[in-house]
Amino acid sequence: GVEAGDVSGFIGTGSYAMNALLSGSIFGGLPQNKVTAFAGEPSVGKTFYALNVCYQFLEDNPNGFVFYFESESAISKSFLSDRGIDTKRIAIVPVATVQEFRTQAVKILDKYLAQKDNRPPMLFVLDSLGNLSTDKEMADIADGKDTRDMTRAQLVRGAFRVLTLKLGKAKVPLIVTNHVYDVVGSYVPVKKMGGGSGLEYAASTIIFLGKKKDKEKDGSISGAIITANLKKSRMTIENKKVETRLNYSHGLDPYYGLLDLAIKFGVFKKVSTRIELPDGSKAFESQIENDPVKYFTPEILMKIDEYCQAEFMYGKTNLTDEVEDGSGN
Repeated sequence: GVEAGDVSGFIGTGSYAMNALLSGSIFGGLPQNKVTAFAGEPSVGKTFYALNVCYQFLEDNPNGFVFYFESESAISKSFLSDRGIDTKRIAIVPVATVQEFRTQAVKILDKYLAQKDNRPPMLFVLDSLGNLSTDKEMADIADGKDTRDMTRAQLVRGAFRVLTLKLGKAKVPLIVTNHVYDVVGSYVPVKKMGGGSGLEYAASTIIFLGKKKDKEKDGSISGAIITANLKKSRMTIENKKVETRLNYSHGLDPYYGLLDLAIKFGVFKKVSTRIELPDGSKAFESQIENDPVKYFTPEILMKIDEYCQAEFMYGKTNLTDEVEDGSGN
């Protein structure tokens, strides 16, 4: 049920709420032939999100392949297989500079485009743009010069200009992780993505990730609640937010954030300390969180999905207004 002009399909993110934020459907996800950026502070979970998408992509495409361009030297085959990723179908490509990334990516895309028929589905990931140096910076460091490379932003812009065209032609999605910094001197706190405007123009979707700790009952920290704030989108309404939960042992919780949406849309009702379900039965929030599959039945998911289109998509009739003004049933 999701149409977005020239988007050829979606890759699930592993979180229903995140899928809705990005595509207007809990069954959607990232646009399949576009550039998507995950930006945020260090260790907020950007790599984890990128890997979740890799996992989902390989699950959905049994003959698919991932090229993971890696500038942080943080990913190993065992790290990937621990997360259930088929390591035979992912190539880790170490890249140190913007030029090296551009050259390698273009080389792979040209080869891929030259295969006229049965090209297997392919996904590119760059983790992270913020950590890429430039040839000039590398040379300066080697020569002991302590200067900043002023050409970096230009190189990034050029690289993305070339790549966006080729990726679109080849129908290969690219996920980029990037860091953010605080803009100095602005009246309100503003965060901006590093690396100049190149990625900002090239990306069709930009998500800023922010983290809060998630404590277990015994006070130990089991993971993080990560707020996803949609900064740029060509399909859904910008500046909407959803919360997702990253558990350090089980990964992304697919159902986290759905309860809030179900209550907001009036699919579930909050009655004092409990939640009333459409059949009139009641349950505590904790019961629903501990056994989401029981409560979020296919029918309930479809119902939430209908409202999501009105909540997150442009130009859809806003079903949610009826619920909120009490005239809905």
